[in-house]
Amino acid sequence: MPFGRRKKQDSVEDHFERNALRLDKARRGRFDERGWLDRFLLALPGQAHILDLGCGGGEPIDRYLIDSGHRLTGIDLSERMISLARTRFPAHRWLKADMRAATMDRAFDGVVLWDSLYHLEAEEQAALLTRVAGWLEPKGTLLFTTAPPHDEDRVAGVHHKGLDPTSVRALFAELKLTEIAHAPEDMATGGRAIWLARNLQ
Repeated sequence: MPFGRRKKQDSVEDHFERNALRLDKARRGRFDERGWLDRFLLALPGQAHILDLGCGGGEPIDRYLIDSGHRLTGIDLSERMISLARTRFPAHRWLKADMRAATMDRAFDGVVLWDSLYHLEAEEQAALLTRVAGWLEPKGTLLFTTAPPHDEDRVAGVHHKGLDPTSVRALFAELKLTEIAHAPEDMATGGRAIWLARNLQ
């Protein structure tokens, strides 16, 4: 990886590690994404295996999925965040890893990337989505957020990179994913761009 990209990723890791408790507390104080998680869950079987990439401390998303009867594997770059998730939900699997390099030993009924994908460069986002598609069970479901297209900035001190919806849809076609829903600027979740897709294979 070029030095500049490694430096950006290091800054992301440092930010979340340094501010883990504060960020975790802030996340526990809001749950705007529940409506999208409900749509995601409608597509899943009972007791589904779900992968959360960029899981943080497991609140509130993973708690909601676990309380809905599902089994979680969470990956996060921050050791402090993963420690929080392990303490809260010891019966589930939590891994400290860079999601770009993570390897999976099983397929998943659903994968979530909420507020995590856009910390990568555009080509890294596409590469990760390609890998994620390979981890989905047949008819598996993918829920993720992106930054606005052509956006490249630092938000709250952390790198953000936008992804063009046209590129996302072209990637879906290549990966045989079907778009279930897309909100380019969902005001109920603070203006996030949100995608829900399903594996056709």
